[in-house]
Amino acid sequence: MVRITLKTVLAGRRRLLATALAVFLGVAFLSGTLALSDTLRDNFDELFADASAGTDVVVRSAAEISVAGDRGPDTRQRGLIDASLAERLRAVEGVAVAEASIEGYGQLLGADGRAVGGNGPPRVAGTWVSDPELNPYRLVDGRAPRAPGEVVINRGAAREGALPVGARTVVQTPEPVEVTVVGIATFGDADGMGRVTFTGFTAADASRHIAKGPSRASSVLVRGRDGISQEELARRVRAVLPPGVEAITGSQLAEENIDEISAQFLDMLSAFLVVFAGVALLVASFSIYNTFSILVAQRSREVALLRAAGATRRQVLLSALAETAVVGVVASLAGLAGGVGLAGLLKGLFDTFGFSLPAGGLVFNGSSILVSLVVGVVVTVAAGAAPAVRASRVAPLAALRDVAVDRSGLSRGRASAGAALTGAGVFAVIGAVAGGGGGSVVLAGLGAAATMVGVVVLGPVTARPAASLLGWPASRLGGVTGSLARQNAVRNPRRTAGSATALLVGVGVVVLFTVFASSLKASIDRTVTESFGGDLVVATPSFGGGALSPRLAESLGRLPEVERATGVGEGPAMVDGAPRRLTVTDPAVLGELLVLDVVEGTLAAVGPTELAVSDEVAADRGWRLGAPVTVGFADGDTARLTVAAVYRAREVAGDYLVSRAAWAPHAPQDSDRTVFVSLAEGVGLAEGRAAVERAAAPYGRPPVQDRDEYAAAATRGVDMLLGIVYALLGLAVLIALMGIANTLSLSVHERARELGLLRAVGQTRAQVRSMVLGESVVVAVFGTVGGMALGLFLGWALVQAAGAETARFALPVGPLAIVVAAGAAAGVLAGIRPARRAARLDVLGAIGTA
Repeated sequence: MVRITLKTVLAGRRRLLATALAVFLGVAFLSGTLALSDTLRDNFDELFADASAGTDVVVRSAAEISVAGDRGPDTRQRGLIDASLAERLRAVEGVAVAEASIEGYGQLLGADGRAVGGNGPPRVAGTWVSDPELNPYRLVDGRAPRAPGEVVINRGAAREGALPVGARTVVQTPEPVEVTVVGIATFGDADGMGRVTFTGFTAADASRHIAKGPSRASSVLVRGRDGISQEELARRVRAVLPPGVEAITGSQLAEENIDEISAQFLDMLSAFLVVFAGVALLVASFSIYNTFSILVAQRSREVALLRAAGATRRQVLLSALAETAVVGVVASLAGLAGGVGLAGLLKGLFDTFGFSLPAGGLVFNGSSILVSLVVGVVVTVAAGAAPAVRASRVAPLAALRDVAVDRSGLSRGRASAGAALTGAGVFAVIGAVAGGGGGSVVLAGLGAAATMVGVVVLGPVTARPAASLLGWPASRLGGVTGSLARQNAVRNPRRTAGSATALLVGVGVVVLFTVFASSLKASIDRTVTESFGGDLVVATPSFGGGALSPRLAESLGRLPEVERATGVGEGPAMVDGAPRRLTVTDPAVLGELLVLDVVEGTLAAVGPTELAVSDEVAADRGWRLGAPVTVGFADGDTARLTVAAVYRAREVAGDYLVSRAAWAPHAPQDSDRTVFVSLAEGVGLAEGRAAVERAAAPYGRPPVQDRDEYAAAATRGVDMLLGIVYALLGLAVLIALMGIANTLSLSVHERARELGLLRAVGQTRAQVRSMVLGESVVVAVFGTVGGMALGLFLGWALVQAAGAETARFALPVGPLAIVVAAGAAAGVLAGIRPARRAARLDVLGAIGTA
């Protein structure tokens, strides 16, 4: 049986090629995803280790406030410490060097006046540390800054901004600071710390522009003498620190940074990519199942002869499983090699859409290799298990039969089980999201899974009537050829359903994301339309941070073309003991530019000792007008504010509104993310925009947008993410189409005698091609329509689960029509090769096929 199995694999290698290719692509996607994750983690580990390599101890404030990114990116703020601590630490036994360091936000402008960097990596400015062992940057051109206005920048930023030594430019901290580049530095041997831009000031300039005070610092960097460990030095340093200040080792700092980047970015990216790798493998499993099902049907006489010659059911079963295992092992090993190239393609994909990822030499951990290989083999064997069991059940007398009739579409048990699973899944999903998003995520997930399984089980039951309905236009327009195509799709419902299911899953996920993205965009557009009453917006990028100086809003407000302007910033604080995100603005002016729907009090009453809150927060906390609220800041100060207004519209304003007078004393780098502008009466939009753009030019030329452009910019991140999703799902759809093509190719081989007879009675080659292409289109449209129905339902459920504040359901008619058209076109493409093969069959040879 071993020899027979190996000879069977070799004899049918062409038929197994498409199946192996599906496994190869799925494993390549998974291994490429894991390799990219391994590479990024290794690079970040190396970057953070290099950044703190010469630092033995870091002394910093123990007070840090962190707000998770429920309504934006994660926000963290740590308090400053007394810079004079450096002098005290130099007297500690074992300390060789202690140097105060300041680090914060600093946007470097290039020679063209535009911002350098962006789309994720931080833009850092701080002290140029004089001790070369404490400073991870190395001068490669020029010198260190010595006089006011002199800076060192990293080589990557210098190249991108066309800023050689001697160039004059501006650094926004966020106030514009005119500087001269006197030095270019590398981060070790690299052009920078990944894609981070760095600007190094003198200690005095860093105090003036970033810490906003001569006696404050972000941290004190300590280097110990030879022979003393980091832990021992940290213990000695802690003994002299005042309350509210902590000391950690350089190794702890590196681990902390790695954990932070993993929690905020790497884990999320890995999970995101693994989901799509899972979809690709799921689609591949349907193609594998269908291929082996057809092969089992074609070999029924061969298996029966083996049984008649004495082979046991166990031997037949093991032979069939061994065949799938051979395919799985070979394809998975090839997929591991393909994953190396795919990791580079994935990184290039993110770079293309503006999400630059740092990646050096490719790293492929042993665990990732093992996981990819095991998953590929297990998926292949699991998908081929059912056909293998079916092969073992072939009776010896089947060798005398000519034809096997597929009655899967008539199975009452299948119909009952499929209907029960689908009904239970739909019921669970609807129950989970009932009430507009407060339902159980676990229940919704289980319901979605049950719905999908139920749809797959029902596939052969629905394939016969669905294929008959979808093939009706072909039979009406294509005459006899069209009728034959329709009948071919109808007569084997299990095969039709198996081919279509892979495409159904891929299209379903595409439609799900399309519906959710369209609903999210529609919700954002509606929010802007309903809430923004101004004319122009000056905004930072929606992704990648950025900051505007509060002086920009003041400058715009003084323009004769502008009636009023106000900046909107944000920051973290402890509100009644819980970390919360504050919106910082002039509430009275904001209330005139945004429709906040104030239900109690007045925004004009919100001053340095007051705040405004959303009605949801007020109801949750039981706050009324005049209620006291304790607000703690990262600098250690605490303020007792009173509620002066309650509003309903929280989409733009958030849940907590405070004045700049209440916030600025506690934020060294007070900044805005957006400036809303209303034009003076009689000023046209073009005239007002030109005036605002001129006034904003010294601040890095931030984009000036009208209402429609502002809404479009707010949804640009959604479009970019959707583009990445489509590109990732493209592989799953490709695997599904390969499955259809493989099924048709095997079907052509199986029906060789039938095709020969049709040619013998007068059917032309063109008619044969049309018949096979028609069958392919019916199968593809069946999968596409089924996937659309499933995707629409799950997309609706996802929108409802997200809640009305995040998205409101919107039906994207245009994109869905494109999906249907693309599904039909894909059917034509998938059927081209099998149709050509069918048309080229030798008539006499085909008639003589056993």
